[in-house]
Amino acid sequence: MKNINIADYYYDLPEERIAQHPVRERDKSKLLIYDGKNVSSDTFTNLDSHIPGQSLLVFNNTRVIRARLLFRKKSGALIEVFCLEPLAPSVYEESFASNGPVEWKCIIGNLKKWKTGTLNMEFHITGKAYEILATKVRPEGDAWRIRFTWNHPGLCFSDVIEAAGHIPLPPYITREDEQDDTIRYQTVYSTVNGSVAAPTAGLHFTEELIQRLLKKGIQKIGITLHVGAGTFQPVRTKYISDHEMHSEHFFITLKTLKYLNKYTGKIIAVGTTSVRTLESLYWLGVQTIHNPRVNISDLKVDQWEPYDSDPEITLPESMSALLTLMHDNKLAEIKASTKIIIVPGYKFRVINGMITNFHQPGSTLLLLISAWTGKNWLKIYDYALKNGFRFLSYGDSSLLFR
Repeated sequence: MKNINIADYYYDLPEERIAQHPVRERDKSKLLIYDGKNVSSDTFTNLDSHIPGQSLLVFNNTRVIRARLLFRKKSGALIEVFCLEPLAPSVYEESFASNGPVEWKCIIGNLKKWKTGTLNMEFHITGKAYEILATKVRPEGDAWRIRFTWNHPGLCFSDVIEAAGHIPLPPYITREDEQDDTIRYQTVYSTVNGSVAAPTAGLHFTEELIQRLLKKGIQKIGITLHVGAGTFQPVRTKYISDHEMHSEHFFITLKTLKYLNKYTGKIIAVGTTSVRTLESLYWLGVQTIHNPRVNISDLKVDQWEPYDSDPEITLPESMSALLTLMHDNKLAEIKASTKIIIVPGYKFRVINGMITNFHQPGSTLLLLISAWTGKNWLKIYDYALKNGFRFLSYGDSSLLFR
């Protein structure tokens, strides 16, 4: 598996097939259906007719933050400070709620023009002018630790970036963010602030469609994985073994875990972020079985961990171990991180299907699709290209079974 050649996962994606805007109505995008053998197409609004009754849809309820802060120096140079994740306080909720200074791990655009000093920017809330300041603290890996302060103690950090920041559209959308992106680059069920990229498979859902699915007997639950900028990181190595996966934070409530533990029907993940979260959850359970005294403050799944062994541990056994861990430590929620990489040869433990958009050539997400569909990913993507499907974040969708 580690010797997978990335060149085998490239396909020709014409620029004009990369969607620059969403379709006018969320659920009017195209839907490709792959049943494990055949490929067909429909409109996303008819999703309920393609999902078996009593299935369970798992949504990622993360909410995209306005992570791009654009500072203009007196010299005229534009510096982009892209917020990745909180460092002090390190808990998302605490950082967003803070009325005082916060520190975040950030990517700096045009870093050469910001050698010293503090950046400042004026922003407005209900007609009143305020100021946010950004100060470099020190390098943080391939990014920087940035301290943010602002001149009004009545504002929390979420208020500040909501007013001062920009929607972090992915790099292949070659335009500035617009007012419409505030709504459309967000799922209708997003509730938990933290992502710097949308879980795009969910962008097609409307409240009306969700209600139709529920009436059919299809269940739904929410998990949270905050999507990082690394989701767009290209694989620059020849072999996947030399690629380092980014880490992302995820959260599962006790109620959700109990539901997953007793559920016996088909589990369909909405988006690759939900896939990665659910599969990572299984491996956390395996860790707990092997080490019941696992450090709950440092729960994480490493990149190649699922390939180091093939444990004969069932999903119910894994979930039960996590429930015991939560009970023993009086936890209402599991907080963990994952660097899991899902490539051809991976043995899926949790999901029975997935809803996902179409991904970039040579990306880790395309490898995940190939892990699920085998070499038929070529057949699926060829069909999409020949039948006018739109690609990437604002593009069309697919429903993939095995």
